Amino acid sequence: MTLVTSMLGQVSSSMMTLLGQGAPAGGGGAAAPGGPNPAVIWIGLIVFMGVFFFISTRSQKKERQKTADMLSNLKKNDKVLTVGGVVGTVMNVKENEVVLKVDESTNTRMTFLKRAIQQVLTDSE
Repeated sequence: MTLVTSMLGQVSSSMMTLLGQGAPAGGGGAAAPGGPNPAVIWIGLIVFMGVFFFISTRSQKKERQKTADMLSNLKKNDKVLTVGGVVGTVMNVKENEVVLKVDESTNTRMTFLKRAIQQVLTDSE
């Protein structure tokens, strides 16, 4: 119990020193012996943020590539879902547009931008 109390006291005094709200234990202007070095804390924080940034941008890049591949592989008779929730069958693929047949009985066709296609549906969907 006393070990935990002394450790909490050291952490508390170190945090107060980092925040500039008190003198470190033992007086003087130097950090307490065994206390964390502020430079190490900042370096660790910067490394953590760098790794987080790298991982998040990498996953976003993979997702963009997957979407670009899906859109470039669209072909006639693919069943697709748009971002607006419209389900239709691809009738024509142009450079930036896709013509979908959305109603079989009335042969209703709608034109969408390619980027409005959210996913290509398979037979099980």
